[in-house]
Amino acid sequence: MYYTYITTNPQRTTFYTGTTNDLKFRVRTHEEIKGNPETFAGKYYCYKLVFFETFDKPSEAIRREKNKKTYPR
Repeated sequence: MYYTYITTNPQRTTFYTGTTNDLKFRVRTHEEIKGNPETFAGKYYCYKLVFFETFDKPSEAIRREKNKKTYPR
C-alpha cells in the first residue's frame, strides 16, 4: 500500500505533500523533526496529518502527489 499525504502546521498556514509506503512512520517522523530548520516540514512545523489517499502502486501515489502540488494553496 502506498500513500499520498498532506501535513500542516498548527495554524494551518503551511502545507507539506508527500508520498510514503508507511504512513504511521512518516507522520511520526514529521512529529520528531518539527522545528528542524534543515527540512521543509521541520522548519514550518508541518506535522499534523490532514489528508491521505491510498494507492496500490508507487507510481500512482507519486503521480497524485505531483498533481496535488499544482493546486493553489
